[in-house]
Order: sequence, then C-alpha cells, then structure tokens
Amino acid sequence: MNDKVSQIIAIANQKGGVGKTTTVINLATAMAACDKKTLIIDADPQGNASTGFGIKYDQRDKDLYSIICGKNNINVSIKKTMIPKLDIIPTSPDLSVLEQELVGLKNREFKIRDLIKEINEFYDYIFIDCPPSLGLLTLNALCAAKSLIVPLQTEFYALEGLTQLMKTLDLIKNNFNNKITLQGILLTMYDKRNKICEMVSNDVKNHFNDKVFKTIIPRNVRISEAPSYGQPVLMYDISCPGSQAYASLAGEIINQEKDLK
Repeated sequence: MNDKVSQIIAIANQKGGVGKTTTVINLATAMAACDKKTLIIDADPQGNASTGFGIKYDQRDKDLYSIICGKNNINVSIKKTMIPKLDIIPTSPDLSVLEQELVGLKNREFKIRDLIKEINEFYDYIFIDCPPSLGLLTLNALCAAKSLIVPLQTEFYALEGLTQLMKTLDLIKNNFNNKITLQGILLTMYDKRNKICEMVSNDVKNHFNDKVFKTIIPRNVRISEAPSYGQPVLMYDISCPGSQAYASLAGEIINQEKDLK
C-alpha cells in the first residue's frame, strides 16, 4: 500500500457539544474524497462516530474495546463505510469500563499507539475521535497521535477549557509523546449574526495566531440533520455551507503537510 506511515490526528476537547465527532466524520470523509486512504478510530464510548456512519450496535461486537482487551485482532475490527477509501474501527458502550480495567497495567497509556502500529502503513490519515474528557482514553489518543486538532465552539466560555487542554498537551509532550504538535484550533458553530461568535473568534486568534485554522465551520442545520440519516454532511448535502467548510479544512490540512516537506 503506502510507502510511508500515516498522519495520525487526535480530535479532542474535554468540553462536549463543540462539534468534535462531527469534525471527525466530515473531515475524514473530505480526506477520502481527496483520494486519501483514511481510517477513523472511534475512541469515545458514546460511539457517535460509529452511529454517524449508520453502524448499528449489533454490528459492533468487534469494536475498539475488544481489540484493546485482546479478544479480537485489529484487522477484523476495521469496517468499510459507504465512503470509498474511508474505514472505521467502531466502538460500543463497553469502552466506558476500559479505564477501570487498565488501571495498574504497565504501559496502559500506549494501548492505542501499539494497535495503530499494526496498520499504520495502510492509511494516509488516521483520525481518533476522543471522549469529552481528559481521562485515559484521551491520553491514549494523544500518546498515539502526531498532532492534535481542537474543535472550539465560538461561545463565551470557550477559552477556559482550552487552557487546560493546552496544559495537558504540554504534559504529554514532556512525558509520553515528544512528537505530538498542535495541528490547529478549529472554530465551530460560527454564526456571523452573533457578536459573541466574532468576539470569541478574535480572542482565540489573538491568543493562538497561526495555530487557528483559516477555515471556520458555520452553524448549519444540514450538519445537524446528517447524523440522523447515518451519513456525513458531505454525502447528505454536498453543496451546503457545512460541507464546503469541511472540504476547505481538508485542503488546508493537506497543504500544511506539503509545507512541512
């Protein structure tokens, strides 16, 4: 397949409802549409990324939890989606007990990293959807990833949680994974009619400068509707503003990679 290892990107924010899973689903779809072989690892026990591709609960017995526990091989857990070149490792609520089961185990922070090593060469991009917390699953994702994307809702308290996440990133970089970098902060649910959105956007850009993506994800009803149909918004309505924004984000990330070469 590929003669190089994949770009592994964790999508994380300990605050829920910021468009994290929506970003994973639609960014991965856009990457696949750009002819990039892409994998999603659903590491959130809520399993919304799996649901977003129409994977029913009775189809998730070979999920992320079963791989980490050694019950299944990673290759049998990879499912094709309806999008060509896009695969997913689904999850189920079983994953919620994993943190307790891993306590006391040696190298528990590197379970996801070690699994990815087995399939790294087959993908251009691997996106890890993290739970809305800074627990062991998010730690695993950040120890496995080369970079982090932080979706940030343009609302009043947005920067408060971001400060803690940046401290966590520094801690991981210093103690577990010195290769991880902040790929970018992605402003989501932006409403140009709302002055708070503009204020938050300017505030974040002043703090993080070029680490804020140029692409901004708008508040868009089609993005909200798509998961109920088990489809990414790019498949549900490719011409809507949300789809266009995620296509733009994919292009921005691919160009970032080119600039680093």
